[in-house]
Amino acid sequence: MVNAGAMSGSGNLMDFLDEPFPDVGTYEDFHTIDWLREKSRDTDRHRKITSKSKESIWEFIKSLLDAWSGWVVMLLIGLLAGTLAGVIDLAVDWMTDLKEGVCLSAFWYSHEQCCWTSNETTFEDRDKCPLWQKWSELLVNQSEGASAYILNYLMYILWALLFAFLAVSLVRVFAPYACGSGIPEIKTILSGFIIRGYLGKWTLLIKTVTLVLVVSSGLSLGKEGPLVHVACCCGNFFSSLFSKYSKNEGKRREVLSAAAAAGVSVAFGAPIGGVLFSLEEVSYYFPLKTLWRSFFAALVAAFTLRSINPFGNSRLVLFYVEYHTPWYMAELFPFILLGVFGGLWGTLFIRGNIAWCRRRKTTKLGKYPVLEVIVVTAVTAIIAYPNPYTRRSTSELISELFNDCGALESSQLCDYINDPNMTRPVDDIPDRPAGVGVYTAMWQLALALVFKIVITIFTFGMKIPSGLFIPSMAVGAMAGRMVGIGVEQLAYHHHDWIVFRNWCRPGADCVTPGLYAMVGAAACLGGVTRMTVSLVVIMFELTGGLEYIVPLMAAAVTSKWVADAFGKEGIYEAHIHLNGYPFLDVKDEFTHRTLATDVMRPRRGEPPLSVLTQDSMTVEDVETLIKETDYNGFPVVVSRDSERLIGFAQRRELILAIKNARQRQEGIVSNSIMYFTEEPPELPANSPHPLKLRRVLNLSPFTVTDHTPMETVVDIFRKLGLRQCLVTRSGRLLGIITKKDVLRHMAQMANQDPESIMFN
Repeated sequence: MVNAGAMSGSGNLMDFLDEPFPDVGTYEDFHTIDWLREKSRDTDRHRKITSKSKESIWEFIKSLLDAWSGWVVMLLIGLLAGTLAGVIDLAVDWMTDLKEGVCLSAFWYSHEQCCWTSNETTFEDRDKCPLWQKWSELLVNQSEGASAYILNYLMYILWALLFAFLAVSLVRVFAPYACGSGIPEIKTILSGFIIRGYLGKWTLLIKTVTLVLVVSSGLSLGKEGPLVHVACCCGNFFSSLFSKYSKNEGKRREVLSAAAAAGVSVAFGAPIGGVLFSLEEVSYYFPLKTLWRSFFAALVAAFTLRSINPFGNSRLVLFYVEYHTPWYMAELFPFILLGVFGGLWGTLFIRGNIAWCRRRKTTKLGKYPVLEVIVVTAVTAIIAYPNPYTRRSTSELISELFNDCGALESSQLCDYINDPNMTRPVDDIPDRPAGVGVYTAMWQLALALVFKIVITIFTFGMKIPSGLFIPSMAVGAMAGRMVGIGVEQLAYHHHDWIVFRNWCRPGADCVTPGLYAMVGAAACLGGVTRMTVSLVVIMFELTGGLEYIVPLMAAAVTSKWVADAFGKEGIYEAHIHLNGYPFLDVKDEFTHRTLATDVMRPRRGEPPLSVLTQDSMTVEDVETLIKETDYNGFPVVVSRDSERLIGFAQRRELILAIKNARQRQEGIVSNSIMYFTEEPPELPANSPHPLKLRRVLNLSPFTVTDHTPMETVVDIFRKLGLRQCLVTRSGRLLGIITKKDVLRHMAQMANQDPESIMFN
């Protein structure tokens, strides 16, 4: 609790303003929170509620409501995040199909829904029904021929451009923070940084609407990363309704960690994977209580999405698959090769994307975000339409690549030459020689793979919502499916080779190409994000295949090893550094032998440290010091001669305390003495009333000695979430180390530009 104090007119000593004045304890934009202070304030609040609960029944009920408020917030987050995800899925489904045609019976039906309602649809021609008409059929009454193809091509491009233009315009005008994935910023916010408006109501609304538009436009991006941002916006909104969270930035971040778990839960239909993703990838402070609440929020979100049933298959995701064949030890070699490919793709993508984003920041390219989005959308649509694997939505593509070829599949990938004497059950079809359709699909997939690899580098980071999970999985799934078909055909034609002899007899169903697609998807996603545990859990929740955990683990670990050999940063950490956010990554190691005295301010030749004395400065002196400097706080010492440390006072609280004292207390003028001691200093009889500010003073600031190794200092900053740390020798103040100084020093030691840490 932070108050100001003063002498009353009658001469009695009192702490001025027993109740906290407005805005105390809040932080300015682009500043870091003080985790220790927030924790201490929450402990005081809890102690106060517990002691009051014994006074009356009403106070006891209030304490119960306070204890349950956390679970209520989680319930609300889960309900809203699940509902929004369901609405986004349904809208994307409809608008993606709108690029190709329209339903005559109800224009708001997607292609699949339209044909469900038609009585004239047959199983063989389930994708064709009279109620669904392509644009060429509707406009010029032609379904085949060059003119129909060109008209459909043009309509596809025009719809894609319209959706992309609307999305980038809405983001630019109403919510600039709605662009990008959102995960790098959420990681930074969860580490204690304040970015006002990033999780606001406008950002939530615009991100939800524009996410539908950009995914429907056919750009090489996904909705999964932005759904984490959307869920965190929901978390921020509901936490602002409860004073327990709205007045404590540390507690608010516990809610946001749980919201991130709910976001992944609805993005992938993976509640457990969501909790692990929040723990492994985004959260900075994750106590056990947050683990339980994250689990509850993810559960409610998944249940809500399941109730909406956006895909009509009673599943939480579009690409749920079931395989009927076990994997064999010999297949570990191609799985590990896919892991190597995933690591190399991750490295290529991160380097290419960061180079392009840096170019966007430092050249005129960044001044024309709308034009950039339009150009990339036009190029994507023009190249994507002729290839059936890039024309459809990326989620549908992954779904087809994951699928096992059953007897009822009509995909080109399942165009095998069947044995007319086959009498096996439907779900256990033996390996067969590839037909013409499979070979056509292979070269189309190869072209689609090259296109996806290149276009995703330029798409991620534009001024529109853009997720990376789905494009990365698509790249891996395409590569994996091609490898899977290759291994399958090798096993069929050379089953007498020693590798295949033990487990692949003629007429057996040995190799599942869909499994290779799944392993490739995991490898590429791991290579880009460097996730491991949460990635494997998400993938097996996606597919329902517990027995395929080992191949997924092998691919995920291999891709991480290969990618880490070229650079330790995942895509989110790379974007954090590119944007200069003050993020101390717990995964980074500091191994240099420097001391606190090498990093602290002031250095040699710099002006002395700005300090406050405990009882000899006037209100005017302090106001002048605040006006002439932009520091976040000031050490308080006994006197300028002794420099013996008393405590630390925050800039914002000094300003508020002086402002409130001037407004609400008589006798406080510019030459009033300010003191931080219990008793006022001895003053001449005619001097104005002194101002007591003992209550804004932190009497236990974190201190280290000048010979403390920087390795220890960095560890303290990471684990305690400090804003600053004072450097002393025998109780005498020598200097100060801020979080920004630590980040600058780490950048310098890594031969990077220390001035790239832009924010306070």
